Amino acid sequence: MKKSKDREFKKLKEQISNIETIARNSKNNALWEQEASLRKKIKNLKGMQDKGFKGFKDVYYRYIDLFKYVSERIIEDYNRKNGTEFSFNKIIKDDYEGFMKSGVLSILLTKHIPKVLEEDFNRTFPKNPKDEYRETRKYKRKFYLHLGETNTGKTYNAMEALKKANKGIYLSPLRILALENYEKLNKQGVPCDLVTGEEEDLVENSRHISCTIEKLNIDEEYDVGIIDEIQMIKDDFRGFAWTRAVLGLKAREIHVCGAFNAKNILVKIIEDCGEDYEIIEYVREMPLIVEDKAFKLKNTSAGDGLVVFSKKKVLELASYFAEKGIKASLIYGDLPPEVRRKQYEEFVTGENSILITTDAIGMGVNLPLKRIVFMDTRKFDGNEVRSLTSQEIKQIAGRAGRKGIYERGYVAAYGESGEFIRYNLETKDENIHEAVLGPSEGIVNIRNIPLKDKLALWSTREVDGSLYRKMDVSEYIIKLENIKTYRLSQEIEWKLMKIPFDISERELMITYLSYIDEIFISNKKEISKPRYFMNDLKELELYYQRINIYYSFGKNFGLEIDIDWIKKERVKIGEKINRLLKNIREEAEDLES
Repeated sequence: MKKSKDREFKKLKEQISNIETIARNSKNNALWEQEASLRKKIKNLKGMQDKGFKGFKDVYYRYIDLFKYVSERIIEDYNRKNGTEFSFNKIIKDDYEGFMKSGVLSILLTKHIPKVLEEDFNRTFPKNPKDEYRETRKYKRKFYLHLGETNTGKTYNAMEALKKANKGIYLSPLRILALENYEKLNKQGVPCDLVTGEEEDLVENSRHISCTIEKLNIDEEYDVGIIDEIQMIKDDFRGFAWTRAVLGLKAREIHVCGAFNAKNILVKIIEDCGEDYEIIEYVREMPLIVEDKAFKLKNTSAGDGLVVFSKKKVLELASYFAEKGIKASLIYGDLPPEVRRKQYEEFVTGENSILITTDAIGMGVNLPLKRIVFMDTRKFDGNEVRSLTSQEIKQIAGRAGRKGIYERGYVAAYGESGEFIRYNLETKDENIHEAVLGPSEGIVNIRNIPLKDKLALWSTREVDGSLYRKMDVSEYIIKLENIKTYRLSQEIEWKLMKIPFDISERELMITYLSYIDEIFISNKKEISKPRYFMNDLKELELYYQRINIYYSFGKNFGLEIDIDWIKKERVKIGEKINRLLKNIREEAEDLES
């Protein structure tokens, strides 16, 4: 524990100069997010006060001073936008402790802004998040916690319970897993619908649904529900969907599947809700052997899964092996599900002898992998480049070995990372301490304040106890900043905010804004279909995502969209991408058809 705190302090010490530079050069709309981040870092530092770290006091007070600087700018910005004259020093004078705990906007809201706004917030977002789901609290639910190592049958056993139910729902972390279980259930004679952010396939006489977890309708009632990959509950951007499912899913019997380090937080939340639970632990029976020798590319053999942490590295390795005459299946985040499936199939059938993948392999799909090879042990997690956690390493390494094919799984590492991998496989995972919360649609009903400001205020408000933390709402804020000139109602802004796409891709943001123009400026009832102009990999992947945006706008706003065209176009683009990946060294023009 001391070593862990020491590493954390060194990291905070190294970061402070860079954080100061960023904060002092940031635009106003980024300040509230920095304030929340600084509060979290100061809270961590407070827990190290008695550790005797050299230079602790200097680092601690630099963070405090920066926190005050950012907070003062937030108040200046608020005054400028709202024609007010609040004084930062007066706001924090009578409640300095509350300022340090909840942030300046929270103090402003509770002490200085009209009481009606505070009442609206308290009514919409109760101090204990479980009370936001009032109807579910009237429900008698029992949880079955299937927790343990990768590849041990957790989800299989939960699905067996769902198949016997009159009405059930499977909540998936990924579209491809929702699709896989939808197909399995229908093949086994259990009619099941498919609902994801990209498609809807309704089956006659279906009483079951397989969907991505964000698509859960908490107004529906079920006999059995499955929440898969529960360790995602701590994810800063998506974890809110798992928390919402645990607190709000109306099912008499709820099966929760995932890593064992989610046990403590789940038990605390379930007990806080006054509900029953059983824990079923899963231990891997198949041996997992860590190789002593450092892995070399020349030693690659059939059944290997090489793990890297960027699309660029996946493609570089694919090109290297293509030159050696070794066929590889490729998996990374931007690939459409249809393409992933084809790549998986070609590996399973032996058409491709190895797999080159990002950590996307860690979730869900089981493949006949003999050996997992970590080509790197650091990844960018959306916030920073960091070392893999022990849980992530176990999740990925656990994919090695497949009963009936490879009775032992092997794990290797490139370079000098072998001991790091071995240590983390043997180390007990750090428990998940907090579940991530997101704002509900009820936020639009709070009066007299813009949606962007409400999100900023929501993110600073404390909740009871220590079970939860707020999600990162930066993507929502960026979308709202981009659409503010349209002067739309908050109900429409909320719908637009929830349309999923990669906001860092300029081309996708242009597509998103062009559809807003068509609907709210040109008043079109039928929006235009996206197009593409080149056959290179990047363009095809972006075009596939533009099709998804087209679908989302149509569904969210009840517009006429060509569903048959969408299905055919996705298949066509999937085939083109597969052909590009198969001939990774060839120029994209060769794909012209």
